[in-house]
Amino acid sequence: MAGRLAVIGSGLMGSGIAQVSAQAGWQVTMRDVNDASLNRGMAAIEESLTRFAVKGRIAESDVDATLSRITTTTDLDAVAEADVVVEAIFEKIEAKHDVFKQLDKICKAGAVLGTNTSAIPITQIATVTERPESVVGIHFFSPVPMMKLVELVRGYQTSDETLAAARSYAEGVGKTCVEVKRDVAGFVSNRLFSAILVEAIKLVESGVVSAEDLDTVMKLGFGHAMGPLATVDLTGLDVMLNAAGNIYRDTADEKFFPPELLQRMVTAGDLGRKTGKGFYTY
Repeated sequence: MAGRLAVIGSGLMGSGIAQVSAQAGWQVTMRDVNDASLNRGMAAIEESLTRFAVKGRIAESDVDATLSRITTTTDLDAVAEADVVVEAIFEKIEAKHDVFKQLDKICKAGAVLGTNTSAIPITQIATVTERPESVVGIHFFSPVPMMKLVELVRGYQTSDETLAAARSYAEGVGKTCVEVKRDVAGFVSNRLFSAILVEAIKLVESGVVSAEDLDTVMKLGFGHAMGPLATVDLTGLDVMLNAAGNIYRDTADEKFFPPELLQRMVTAGDLGRKTGKGFYTY
């Protein structure tokens, strides 16, 4: 059943979460730190909806109806009445702690405090609140309007009620949920993907294979829709560097240590599709 949703962050993930939720009938408040970011997020949502309408996947009238259910704001206090909150800012624990400290004071009792983190343990995020039982991982996949999967991640103190409410929300916006019972860094998806990606980059870095041929191996040999290097270009090399780094710091397992090539590309600003160059040129 649709209700009131707050999305914290209007980037690729935040705008996608806002879009699918508004399409499903939720009244969405999308918050970011400045109007320029919010305007970019709304433009991305409108462009995505328009593409769906052109392809006949939604009616023309659904575009305006969906957009009308999204309100933007730079004021975090505006999320006070949300039934569900999904934080979708960048992967830095300090930034997430700052947001959740404020959400803890602002949000109404019983609100689900969700985070779209892809790698940071939920228990670490929940420590700065007085209601860790209400904090849960709601990990969408990119691009959100296309990808069906959501990881629901339990923190050490996440309650059954919170998990059930998060599942009801995610399934209600058309997603298939898997439950991650313990919030190890990287959860399930990024734990697997980081290990594959790190080895893939090492193979390219050492001259064993080209990026294109490595992705072809994964597509034709293992049935992947996209190879790992095309996938990381889509999600952002900076995002993956942070995720792999978080997993490595949590596990001290060398197989997750970000390769030098990945670090150098991020330093140089080659972040993938969003900058026009990553392992491929766009």
